Amino acid sequence: QVQVAESGGGLVQAGGSLRLSCEASGSFTVIAMGWYRQIPGNERELIADISADGSIRYADPVKGRFTIARDEATSHLKMNALKPDDTGTYHCKESLRTPGKRNATNYWGRGTLVTVSS
Repeated sequence: QVQVAESGGGLVQAGGSLRLSCEASGSFTVIAMGWYRQIPGNERELIADISADGSIRYADPVKGRFTIARDEATSHLKMNALKPDDTGTYHCKESLRTPGKRNATNYWGRGTLVTVSS
């Protein structure tokens, strides 16, 4: 079984920093990892992702402030200069190919809450 879990959320003042982590356990090959933010009443929006070849995408509002990195089956999102608009539940997504399968499957964590106060 594949399991994905996030950690690192919390309450921080504007201008502060947090480091989120997402760890996947099981047997698989990592294709891509990403972080998405969701607030009540809205769809999840891409914050950052990284593919197996190292290519990275960032949402415009976080460019220059957030950094995504991968260490084997774990992804990290370093969040600097946090703003109140960054508040939300952050979900990690890991695109993983399990043994004997051609296509990758997306696995979602249950989310970690980030609250940025003004």
